[in-house]
This record gives sequence, structure tokens and C-alpha cells, in this order.
Amino acid sequence: MHIIYVSILIVVFDQITKLMVKGIDIPALGIRFGGLPPGKSQEVWGDLIRLTYIENPGMAFGIDIGGKLFFSIFTVLASIGIFWYLYKMRNETFPFKFALAMILGGACGNLIDRVFYGMIFQNAPLFYGKVIDFIDLDFFNVNFLGYHLSRWPIFNIADASVSVGVVFLLFAPRTSATTESPAVQPLSADPPEPPSPQS
Repeated sequence: MHIIYVSILIVVFDQITKLMVKGIDIPALGIRFGGLPPGKSQEVWGDLIRLTYIENPGMAFGIDIGGKLFFSIFTVLASIGIFWYLYKMRNETFPFKFALAMILGGACGNLIDRVFYGMIFQNAPLFYGKVIDFIDLDFFNVNFLGYHLSRWPIFNIADASVSVGVVFLLFAPRTSATTESPAVQPLSADPPEPPSPQS
């Protein structure tokens, strides 16, 4: 199941970018990133694209329903379910499996934050970590029924991977679920000859 490498690459890229934004110092490996102060922004492409470091206790794009433990357990179960489904669909088309692998990689990327980051950075117990978000995009102004949106909710690589994977999944071709019926021999235009009379 080589498609799982797609998920692994997404997790690695997601975690590297998060640690670069948060900041990490491992002298034994010669790794040091200063990171960004929480809530501070750094322009990447003017005001259109910025890096803004926030920690999100809820779901993707700042959605918060329930609590940290709920989302941690939900993410673990969802990741296991997606992995099982990806294995079950291993004979499907590549685009379909690629979309599932993107969703799995994104789910696992945020799972690591929720389950382990609190313990790693010594600011929360296991399963109570916060997800690091940092991609801050400008958005056209929306004013609807008192709701105002001028920038897209801050997200990360894992969130983007899940979102793109879901879109791909909606349009990905799949193999036919029906089995082909065995070939039927064409009927002869001429009726069969009667058996010759026996003497």
C-alpha cells in the first residue's frame, strides 16, 4: 500500500512547518528555530499571505464544539477509521486513494498536536494539546446577517490537506462495483441440425 507514503509526507511537512512557527531547540541535533511569538504576524506576500501563530483548542479553522479531550479522542478514532477504509479501498483508482491519503495525513498531523504537544511542550497533559495554526490569508469582505469576514480563518498544512482531500474525493473516479457477467456465446442464425436417424 504505497499510497500511505503520501500520508507520511503530509504529516512530516505539517509537523516541520508547525515546529518552525512555534519554535524548537534541539542542540544535540543542531536544530534551532526561534519561531513566532503567539498572536504575532509576519508578512509573506504583503497583507495577502501572512504567518500568524495561534494555538487552536478545537477543530480545523477555529471551530470549537465540545472540549479538547473530545476532539483528541475523535481525531484518534477518525484516523484509525480512515486508515482502515484506505486499506479496504486499496484496489480503487489512484485518484480515489490519493484523496483518502491526503485526508489521513491531515488527520494524523493534527492528531499529533492534540495528543502529544501538551506533554512535549510541558503545558498540558496527554490528549490536551492545542493545534498550531499559522497560515493567514486575506479574504474578500463578507457581511451577511451580522456576520463579518475579512480574512480566512487561520489554518495549517493538515487542515488544508483534509479540505483538499475531501474535494478530490468528491470528484475522484472509482472502479466499477459491479462484476462483469460472463461472456455469452452469440446465437447462430441457423437452427441446429436435427440428429441423424439411427439405422
